[in-house]
Amino acid sequence: MKTPLLFAILFISFSTIMLETGCKKTTATPNTGPTLTTTDIILDVTSTTAQSGGTISSIGTASITANGVCYSSTNQTPTTADSKTTDPVISTTYTFESNLTGLTPNTKYYVRAYATNAYGTGYGAVVSFTTSTNVSSVTGDVITFAGSTTAGFLDGVGAAAQFSNPGGVAVDAAGNVYVADTFNNRIRKIGTDGTVTTIAGNGTAGYDDAGGVALNAQLYGPQGLAVDAQGNVFVADYGNNVIREITPAGVISTFAGNGTAGYVNGAGSVAEFSSPAAVAVDAQGNLFVADHNNNMIRKVTSAKVVSLVAGTQTKGYVNAQVNTTTGVYASFNNPSGLALDASGNIYVADLGNNAIRKITPGGLVTTVGGGPNQSAVIGLPSAITIDAQGNLFIADESGRILELTSAGVLYNLAGATNVAGFADGSGTAAKFSTPTGICADASGNVYVADFNNNCIRKLKVTVVD
Repeated sequence: MKTPLLFAILFISFSTIMLETGCKKTTATPNTGPTLTTTDIILDVTSTTAQSGGTISSIGTASITANGVCYSSTNQTPTTADSKTTDPVISTTYTFESNLTGLTPNTKYYVRAYATNAYGTGYGAVVSFTTSTNVSSVTGDVITFAGSTTAGFLDGVGAAAQFSNPGGVAVDAAGNVYVADTFNNRIRKIGTDGTVTTIAGNGTAGYDDAGGVALNAQLYGPQGLAVDAQGNVFVADYGNNVIREITPAGVISTFAGNGTAGYVNGAGSVAEFSSPAAVAVDAQGNLFVADHNNNMIRKVTSAKVVSLVAGTQTKGYVNAQVNTTTGVYASFNNPSGLALDASGNIYVADLGNNAIRKITPGGLVTTVGGGPNQSAVIGLPSAITIDAQGNLFIADESGRILELTSAGVLYNLAGATNVAGFADGSGTAAKFSTPTGICADASGNVYVADFNNNCIRKLKVTVVD
């Protein structure tokens, strides 16, 4: 008997399917441990204590059972077999903080975050620090230098003067403090004795150089300031999208930009910015600009030629070796503050990324503190300055003044996170309301533009032995 043709075809097809499916093996998803990073800076180091932490980016294929940091003064890659902290466990991705106690003075430690689940322990990168010899705490003593909580416009001495939401400060070699009085659309000057005068702006928001007469000129929401060795004051004229220059003789001019919001490199008025928020000047007269809404750092030479240093118009968080030839760029998110060190490195208060970034003269962009997943560490950095020892001072809009030392240790000098108020005092007893500008003089005094308190505060770092 012959097999019908249709049956033969069906039999062959069915057999082929069975062979194909029968030979396939289902690959099981591998069980994995957690993935995490170590907080990249150490907080509040004393002779016997410090604070570290980590961010868990993936819990792996099982719930976290333990997390914290492990540390050692002898093992450069510490594990949970060394000394460790144990912090509260949360079932999802999160950032945690760890307090290290019982440390030995003047000793180098190696620390890294860990997290454990049923399938293993994951570790972050190793961060090192050295405990101090005899320091028990580092804090900031805060007083009000000029102005009061009353918004207004009034020249005078100390508390008799009035500001309206000051947004930026800078100091000259003689110790005079310059203030971008943002809502008054003016630039003010505070002498070393606390006397406040006005050096530019007639109070009307607008864009007018007024024939070079600074007091008759119009500005629009000025923010960041910088002073060069000759006493010229450079203004990030935020609302006008330009950089202004005010000479010691009271002459104002537009240094770069043309008033149009955009992104164009070139000479003088050909160039365009978009809401420049901060400026910094080097010893050669080159000006650097935090081009806030363009998410870029720009350079203006002494000949007023504007070029790109780093960043793209698209917001982001990318560290990279900048190479404009190959199109490789780093990215920022609304940079708001700048500082320069003696070696030509640029430090950026990267507001939207909750980070402090560094740009070397060779164009390498890195993060020196904080990051999008570490907002509890840096918060909202709106301004930054640097002292002669290489220590960075940061105005954190969430309500704190921070110091990031040259050794990579972060101290909360004054104020508290998300606690707005007005109070002089030491450490967390002091209160700010959206501090947005900061500068330091040669004597170690730090000045803060306390935006919503309408005044300028003065801070002195105190080390308690």
